[in-house]
Amino acid sequence: MPDNGNAHNAHNAYVAQGTVAEGFEPVREAFEATLAQERVGHSAQLAAYVHGKRVVDLWGGPEIKGDSLTGVFSSSKGAAHLVVALLVQDGTLDLDEEVRHYWPEFGSAGKEHVTLRDLLAHRAGLVGADGGFTPQELADDRLIAERLAGQRPYWRPGTAFGYHAMVIGALTGEVVRRVTGRTLQEVYEERIRAPYGLDFYLGLPEEQEHRWLSTQPMDPTPEQKREMALGAAGPESLRGIAFNANNPKPSPLSRGIESFPNSREVRAGGQASAGGVASARGLARMYAAAISEVDGKAPLLTAEMAARVAEVHSFGPDLALGGITHAFGLGFAATGVDYPFLGARSFGHSGAAGSQAFADPSVGLAFGYNRRRFAYPGGAAPEAGVLAKAVRDCAARV
Repeated sequence: MPDNGNAHNAHNAYVAQGTVAEGFEPVREAFEATLAQERVGHSAQLAAYVHGKRVVDLWGGPEIKGDSLTGVFSSSKGAAHLVVALLVQDGTLDLDEEVRHYWPEFGSAGKEHVTLRDLLAHRAGLVGADGGFTPQELADDRLIAERLAGQRPYWRPGTAFGYHAMVIGALTGEVVRRVTGRTLQEVYEERIRAPYGLDFYLGLPEEQEHRWLSTQPMDPTPEQKREMALGAAGPESLRGIAFNANNPKPSPLSRGIESFPNSREVRAGGQASAGGVASARGLARMYAAAISEVDGKAPLLTAEMAARVAEVHSFGPDLALGGITHAFGLGFAATGVDYPFLGARSFGHSGAAGSQAFADPSVGLAFGYNRRRFAYPGGAAPEAGVLAKAVRDCAARV
């Protein structure tokens, strides 16, 4: 890959550093245009692979480097559910088996017939807990699972869907633990992160803390602040419950969702719904490993399994997010619905600070974008789609 970064002024915080492969020069231009936007004003990273080869490796903004690590919030769910996909592919888990078959305590209070497929598609109605979670519980998947085992769902499972924002990794992770005897984080480390050399952690080791950059709070405009106030959800609403606003005691979310991975307890534990830590390189490489040969190692998923996880299972108004339209496959977001310029079998997951990561098997593309400042209103930052299209257009031409 030619190094196109040397000609750029390394002291200009909003000039992209790093490299792009031949044919991907427009991606550098798009990334630099993003960094220069006043509304963005952030540090960011962008990486992409095509057919297992890295073709984009860019970063820019104050303090950030190519190997800096930040909280990726719900992009963590992509790592968590790649573990589940592997176990389904192995035959260890059955998508249509009831969850209580693996986790007997779960089969109560109206959840008796919830299947693993229902759970992965956010159809279980179990977005949170009555009374909310303590800080210790919210940082620990095992404690979340213990609380939710006896919880009555907030809608009849299977009749609708809603984003299980802070708990889905704990729920699917408990299924993984019951069937393998290992935590989801341990299986991820042993089968995915370490073998493929991913800069994407569910449980950040102390020796990697020197690369950590804390997440910065969002900086909404006055118009956005008014919109936030008008749209504020009550603590006992489905949205309030999903984001733990119904807990009267201080928690990692009490100071705002952006503070969640700034807790060492959260980073160290690797809470699988929102506690992952990564660089854009790590995000992109994980999805490259999912669908392509990387450095001589076979893809993690077969083409058949990749198609299964991308298949849309839930689409329409999301009950937990006030009716916003969402599309979910099996644990992953159906990214091809969000970005119609992608292939229909694309799958991935965004994160609240603005990260976006996905695989598009139709052109062998794996994409990772990461930013330090929280993006209003949460989820993939607006510029992530612009950058994804620039990368995809180049990938389709080479």
